[in-house]
Amino acid sequence: MGDSLTDAADLALLHLGSLLRTEGYRFTTITPASHARVNARPSNRLARDNAGVFGWSRAFERETVSAAVFDAMEAAGILQKDGDYWRSSLRLSSLGDLLFFHSAFPTDAKDAVFFGPDSYRFAAAIQNLLDEDIAFNTAIDVGCGAGVGAILVAAEGAALKVIASDINDAALRLTQVNAALNGVTVTTVHSDILESCEGSFELILANPPYIMDAAGLAYRDGGSDFGAGISMKLIEQGHARLAPEGRLLLYTGSAIVDGRDPLREWVEAQFPRSTASWEYGELDPDVFGEELSKDAYETVDRIAVVVLDMRSPAA
Repeated sequence: MGDSLTDAADLALLHLGSLLRTEGYRFTTITPASHARVNARPSNRLARDNAGVFGWSRAFERETVSAAVFDAMEAAGILQKDGDYWRSSLRLSSLGDLLFFHSAFPTDAKDAVFFGPDSYRFAAAIQNLLDEDIAFNTAIDVGCGAGVGAILVAAEGAALKVIASDINDAALRLTQVNAALNGVTVTTVHSDILESCEGSFELILANPPYIMDAAGLAYRDGGSDFGAGISMKLIEQGHARLAPEGRLLLYTGSAIVDGRDPLREWVEAQFPRSTASWEYGELDPDVFGEELSKDAYETVDRIAVVVLDMRSPAA
């Protein structure tokens, strides 16, 4: 069975999400750099509506939201005082008809739960796979964050059992709330990649961090090899845990150096075509360009978003 909510704050957060959906809430989350630019405009100092409060993470006056929404925020523990104003400690973003709670802007806490343009591209890659009309017994979203992969698969009815794993307890908590908010059943597991997850899986999804982050934020820092370290570990563990005819769909970033893609070269060396079936391609050639001005990226041409679709053979 999936997780059921019992904590009062979680139930209040679920109620808040339902209220906002009833009030017609929608918000598309953009990159942090663009978000900062939009919020820096003098006219955007204070929120004027629900989108300003829960999407743009702006300070707001008590009268900006309905009494029911304000009370639900307080009960959920996400209402923060900011001088004469208030703020929400969480954001709410829409992906199609789905809604996802995640951390407020700016996401600079160690246990921040991220949602943004990567989430939309990851969801599009998943949808392309699901459009093949394949049914899975077991699916897992590794490093689930806000639960985008797991909840999308569950909402599409593409798997009998859907698991969401993460090393971040805050992410697992929000995944539980988001699953309930979107009316699906998802089981959460605290795990470093797949170490605490048992058995094999017919579908493994992952959108791991891929930036070399000096602050070491879990949702951003991809580790060694220009930020590809976690992706490499995930591919190794995922390939070993695929059920016969299973699929591993990895959405990540790769730092392109002198026109070369080190992550692709690593995949080619570790999984030669004679022994493994996979497809690898760029989804976006240039993301997080602001990182290129940092010392860690001195030799990097660009950061590309890539997708790896790996298939295991039949038994």
